[in-house]
Amino acid sequence: MSRSSFSKGGLGATRPDRSTSIAFVLMVVFAGGNPVAVRFSNFGLPPFWGAALRFAVAALIFWIIVLVRRIALPRGRALMGALLYGLLAVGAAYAFLYWGLLRVPAGLAGAVLAFVPLMTLFFAWAHGLEMLRWRGLIGALVATAGILLGVVGGFGSAVHVPSLLALVAGTACLAEAAVVFKLFPQSHPMATNALALTTGAPLLFVLSLLAGEQWTLPSTRNTWAAFAYLVLIGSVVVFYLYLYVLARWTASATSYSFLLIPVATVVIAAWLAGEVVTTSFVIGAALVLTGVWVGAIHSAPPEAADLTCSEMPNKAIC
Repeated sequence: MSRSSFSKGGLGATRPDRSTSIAFVLMVVFAGGNPVAVRFSNFGLPPFWGAALRFAVAALIFWIIVLVRRIALPRGRALMGALLYGLLAVGAAYAFLYWGLLRVPAGLAGAVLAFVPLMTLFFAWAHGLEMLRWRGLIGALVATAGILLGVVGGFGSAVHVPSLLALVAGTACLAEAAVVFKLFPQSHPMATNALALTTGAPLLFVLSLLAGEQWTLPSTRNTWAAFAYLVLIGSVVVFYLYLYVLARWTASATSYSFLLIPVATVVIAAWLAGEVVTTSFVIGAALVLTGVWVGAIHSAPPEAADLTCSEMPNKAIC
């Protein structure tokens, strides 16, 4: 993989090739286990401390890879883009997500994350990166109806509203981070992730201190297993694959992975955590996925090219 592959501004997109498609599938499968692993991790570690420790260890691994392989670090605007990406995708997003998962089942968290494609589509349009289609607006309404149905009657008990709102905020940060990544010159995914995690982890450490959390290591086998998965697979592997795909596809096309991740999450949650959902939640989740499909996938094929601000007339809706 040549260094020049990551040196462009990332405003173009090519048709999915075999390696990118494989990376996309693996990312979906591995990321599907993250919400479940976070739930297990939260049983033994305070949320902010657990997230900070996870990303600090993952950052160390990325830095070791960067040094061993002598990967060049970004400079100028590329460096600024990597740092902003880290603040949004790691610091802010995971602060909200970890806290939200304390009182929200992993299955519902996966359904909320299904909003990422629509949010990415809207944010990309707002930044002048892609065009917004009317199907996106219709899909948003359908997806919102699905979330309301799933939340009101889907779990047989009241859902903690602040936790749900935290998940929505984390989802918005993930969507904005993908757009920010495309707006700046790109560097090697290993270098970008090393900088991003190094930028985001301190914010989580500060939040942990402010929350008065106790800084301890995992004390049970399940917590250690969940933490190891989150570091090695859920962070190092998934984050690399995500940027690998994002560098080759549009921001909205890459975000389609969040449509498939909830499916993997529900299967894994039912298998490992014994989570049970009711019929109303299944219907609500189906509406969410349908709305996102109508608003994102059906209206914009993955191989469609991004548009720069100069190419897009007054951010017109088509």
